[in-house]
Amino acid sequence: MPDSQALHGTDTPQRRPYEVDKLILTPDDIDLSQSPLRSHIEAETYVLGAFNPGLLRLPNGNLLMMVRVAEALRQPIFDGHVHAIRWDDGRYVLDAWPLDLADTADPRKFMLHGGGWKIMALTSLSWILPVELTPDGLERVAIHYDKAVTPQNSLQCYGIEDARCSKVGDRWLMTTCSVSPERHCTTLYSSDNGLDWTFEDIVLDHQNKDMLIFEGLIDGEYWAQTRPLGDLYFAYPPGSEWRAGPSINLSTSKDGLYWKPHLKPGIRPHSGTVATARMGGGTPPILTNDGWLTLWHGVEPKEIVGIYRTYWSILDRDDPSRIVRTDHVPLLEANPDLTRPIEHLMYLRDVVFTTGIADGGDYYVVASGEADLACRITHIPKSALT
Repeated sequence: MPDSQALHGTDTPQRRPYEVDKLILTPDDIDLSQSPLRSHIEAETYVLGAFNPGLLRLPNGNLLMMVRVAEALRQPIFDGHVHAIRWDDGRYVLDAWPLDLADTADPRKFMLHGGGWKIMALTSLSWILPVELTPDGLERVAIHYDKAVTPQNSLQCYGIEDARCSKVGDRWLMTTCSVSPERHCTTLYSSDNGLDWTFEDIVLDHQNKDMLIFEGLIDGEYWAQTRPLGDLYFAYPPGSEWRAGPSINLSTSKDGLYWKPHLKPGIRPHSGTVATARMGGGTPPILTNDGWLTLWHGVEPKEIVGIYRTYWSILDRDDPSRIVRTDHVPLLEANPDLTRPIEHLMYLRDVVFTTGIADGGDYYVVASGEADLACRITHIPKSALT
């Protein structure tokens, strides 16, 4: 559907299950004795989730997931205080907040009263763990604890989240969300081999994240999808096909480090459905014969978190603000059958968060976070994207 940036319909049809669809990594697979936090804090921790993996293909042909490990305090509340983990100049410490200043209803975080703003602290700290897989992504080869990507400056003091990996030319680029009181921003890493990463800089400022760098240049420029957030959006005119709210925007760069917002909008939520009332980027766009393939998430409002599903679109190869083709049927949905063996660990449902893609021949290897808990690998036939 040329020039359309929408999903149509008010229902959410379901796609048939894929033949190859499995959890490849769960919290029980992580050895916290090798955690970067282990030698710094005495409080007991556990893996709240090992999820939202970036994905790339290594020079040896194997796949590599860059997994977000959310390491949480087993007992965040003690001695009349609720505690947060924080990186502080090369070490990890616990900050104590009086219980009468905090709302602790959510075990993953707590809200602090006062100040006139929504102020939050976390009971976990995330770091990025490289996990090597076979070329088809269906078996683990190695967990590279010695290559973990961890906080190294104050703008990352509450952790590093949700890696997205792209190969542009001979270099791998990885965007991450860095969390701190200073800002909630996007930071960039680079690698010459896909396994050893160098911190480059902050590239997008506060609450602009889900940054996905296109796997290739367009007219000599880098392109990226971004997703700025905020508490205020202006209304579209009555009867508009668009719904006000978070959207997937575009930015360009001459060098991959300094980015300019693109004049035209990217993918916007459609007024005819609530299934994509909120949205954000999923996998870095890859070039196909038809244009740039991008997988992204749409969120249907439900209770606190909502229902996360994965959708797809093809963007014009020369003008990515133009959508060539898309589909209102979700490409992926949460799969309760996959998480049944780890039911005892579940704290969220109805969430699949797709973050990585690699070419597997007649199919794509798609990596997702399942239930903010585990890493899921799905083989999606290329025929499903027509």
